[in-house]
Amino acid sequence: MRFSALVVVGDGSGCVGVGKGRANEVALAIQKATTVARKDMRRISLVGTTIPYEIRTKYGAADVLLKPAARGRGIIAGGSVRAVMEAVGIKDILSKSLGSSNPINVVKATVLALSCLKIPEEEIARRKAA
Repeated sequence: MRFSALVVVGDGSGCVGVGKGRANEVALAIQKATTVARKDMRRISLVGTTIPYEIRTKYGAADVLLKPAARGRGIIAGGSVRAVMEAVGIKDILSKSLGSSNPINVVKATVLALSCLKIPEEEIARRKAA
């Protein structure tokens, strides 16, 4: 019998990492997953306490829709998505998980969506410089 652990780590100010670990003991599986998650840290583009624009991504059969929300609205999201948002440091967001409810695929779809985000003004400046 083996145990599997999915861990989300973040600094609360725009970095997030996800890791999966398997082992014969629960504690060892969590430790392995945490090590993988720390190595997989990604920087996320944020505008204040939310995301710059609406995005929808798919990972496997999981489909995640993320929308920016007004300040003070809070995190309106399910369990897996909420864990990622809290780790990143996003305070105001609306989300909908479509398709599969498999937590691993939902978390990976959420992180994929967040890592694809770019702040429009910074992207315009980058393209003009190139």
